[in-house]
Amino acid sequence: MLQSIRDRSRSWGAKIIIGAVVVTMALFGVESLVGLFGGGGDDIVKVNGEPITRHQLELEVQRAIRSGQVPPEQERALRNQMLDQLITDRLLTQYAEEGGLHLSEEQLDQLIVTLPEFQDQDGRFSSELFRNRLASAGYTPLSFREELRVDMKRQQLQQGLAFSDFTLPAEQERLGALQRQTRSFRYHALSAADLDDELEVSEEAMQRHYEANVENYQRPEQVRLEYVIIDRQQMADEIEIEEQALRELWRERGRDADRRVSHIMLTFNGERSREEAVAELEAVRERLAEGEAFADLAAEVSDDTVSAEQGGDLGVISRGFFGEAFEDAAFALDEGQVSDIVETDNGLHLLKVTALERPPFEQVRDDLRREAALSRVAGEFNERVQRLIDESFAADDLQSVADDIGLELHESDWVSRDGAEGVLAEPGVMAEAFTADVLEEGYNSEVIELDEDRRLVLRVADHREATVLDLDEVRDRVRAGVESQLRREALIELAAERVEQLRTGEATEIAWQQAEGVSRQDADGLPEAVLQAAFRLPAPEGDEPVYGHAVAGDRVVLLALDRVEPGEVDSETELFVARMAERLRAQAAIQGLLDDLRDKADIERL
Repeated sequence: MLQSIRDRSRSWGAKIIIGAVVVTMALFGVESLVGLFGGGGDDIVKVNGEPITRHQLELEVQRAIRSGQVPPEQERALRNQMLDQLITDRLLTQYAEEGGLHLSEEQLDQLIVTLPEFQDQDGRFSSELFRNRLASAGYTPLSFREELRVDMKRQQLQQGLAFSDFTLPAEQERLGALQRQTRSFRYHALSAADLDDELEVSEEAMQRHYEANVENYQRPEQVRLEYVIIDRQQMADEIEIEEQALRELWRERGRDADRRVSHIMLTFNGERSREEAVAELEAVRERLAEGEAFADLAAEVSDDTVSAEQGGDLGVISRGFFGEAFEDAAFALDEGQVSDIVETDNGLHLLKVTALERPPFEQVRDDLRREAALSRVAGEFNERVQRLIDESFAADDLQSVADDIGLELHESDWVSRDGAEGVLAEPGVMAEAFTADVLEEGYNSEVIELDEDRRLVLRVADHREATVLDLDEVRDRVRAGVESQLRREALIELAAERVEQLRTGEATEIAWQQAEGVSRQDADGLPEAVLQAAFRLPAPEGDEPVYGHAVAGDRVVLLALDRVEPGEVDSETELFVARMAERLRAQAAIQGLLDDLRDKADIERL
């Protein structure tokens, strides 16, 4: 329970001493904290004659709330928890002092100067930092010192208990063997079809079940809502886009698409001049216009012998691969078009786009229509959203807002915070519905941004508090609950009968399923209750199986344990098991001491 000064905790939250506590000043100030250790205040409990004051309890409660560990609405539950912890701490302190546990002044000094919370950047104890942090947390050096002394005594006690218990090597070996053990068994789930008698649900049984489980038949706090939505997608669906505009958008998308390009290249300043190269390419253009194939002319004329063999084909190109002049010309062409003469560092070119890497128009037509429509309604959408913001803020209803903006007013059925569906179930919507301004004051909500295309405003039309529903209102649910309980009880009784029949060798045909070599860690898809029951059964003696049953929720499962095998030795598993066993032993020892101290203590609540 009590660890180091920086991480020791008390169930609901850390007891604030140093470090993280700097964020807040203790509620009652330094003087009251000094009083904490010197007595005073109204006594609320006496533990073996020693008082715990209301002052002490309130300090603990407020520190937990101020530190953000517990919401203020849980203060009542927190107060009970803190009082119980104060009693436990007092019992441990008394036991430690009776046992003669002691810390010298030198030990306290050494502990304080080694706490990192009081050390500067060089790792040295700082008196100034020590005083400042204690003051910020509401402690004087003396009150902190006394608190630390008591805390360390309790820690010594608990550590002594934990370390006094141990696990023998033989026990560790046995635990490891149990942990790595595997079991092979058969199982069969009984169902309602296995029952001979119909289940009879009486009115008395329903009444008893209803009263015993009344918390399951509560209706949560609910509201009925009015709301309006501005939906840009819906607005876009109502827009007609001309076919020509869609094709133009498709072509526009193709301007930057990767494309397959062929070229005819002529060099100059060697055997020919630039003018001669231009003249030759102009002649090529004329031959193209007369119908000759680009590929044939490339093979005949082009100085790029590598591509000429492929009809001038350069393959698929992307922007940034060739020079600027070449790419500007290539990406200005549509499929099948030939460029004007283009000059680059390599020479003069005629370019032809032979294919565009883009999907066919019909394949993307719907996407293009949606994109164009959303673009056209963008301005109107923003204008309507602004009007919704302005008008819903000032209006006393939502109907008039819907009429002015041309929106449909939607109405919900009764919905709870966690029970909404559709658009009302989207993040933030029901939280807004239950804000004080909307629920209690009756205002329209803020404009809620559902996503980039939708805006919503809601208003509470009606409200009803949480309540327990009458039996007549939940009769069907209660009947189903009783039937489920009776069915489970009948199946458990049937399972016990079947197990007895199997043990005595009576002929019972069962469609078993096999689970082979299952370990505790590998459930192989089996319910946890079935796995646990299989490992609780005693190991078979000889070839005779051991029978049993498991209850997994509403299912009852027959078990037939066939074999128990030792499994493979795993040092890591054995070490884990040993450590876990020691930890459980230590926890059991400490809990045993606490239970004994409480049983023998004189605890008087005033």
